[in-house]
Amino acid sequence: MKYSRATNYALHTMAYLTLTPKGKSVGVDQLAKIQNLSPTYLSKILTKLVKAGLIESTPGVNGGYSIVRRSREISFLDVIHAVEGETTLFSCSLEHEENKNGECLIENVMIEAERKMKDDLDKKYIIDIAKQIEAAKNHKIDCEQSH
Repeated sequence: MKYSRATNYALHTMAYLTLTPKGKSVGVDQLAKIQNLSPTYLSKILTKLVKAGLIESTPGVNGGYSIVRRSREISFLDVIHAVEGETTLFSCSLEHEENKNGECLIENVMIEAERKMKDDLDKKYIIDIAKQIEAAKNHKIDCEQSH
């Protein structure tokens, strides 16, 4: 199972925006530069995050993107659904003897595993990871300054 690169970039963007002071927005060029991406490509991802209600876009010279919802409420699953949609990862395509009653036993196992994964991702919040990233950066700066 593999998520798209867009999901990877969306999660990193959300972590960065979560650390941005309230009331400030970050331009697409700056967000793209941080991740070494094309602003055009990142704009498509940001549009999905805006449509999902996770971030907002402020037009104008000083405009950019900022978090809409309380950052404590934004889970990894919210971001994944914004980019990937809410489709299931597996669907049974074969008709076997065990499927006579319309039930695919293999699909049942896969759906249960996917449900557990989604439950776990729904309990992981972007802000928690963003704070760890910030702490790691601060620790690295402190270590470099003390040497």
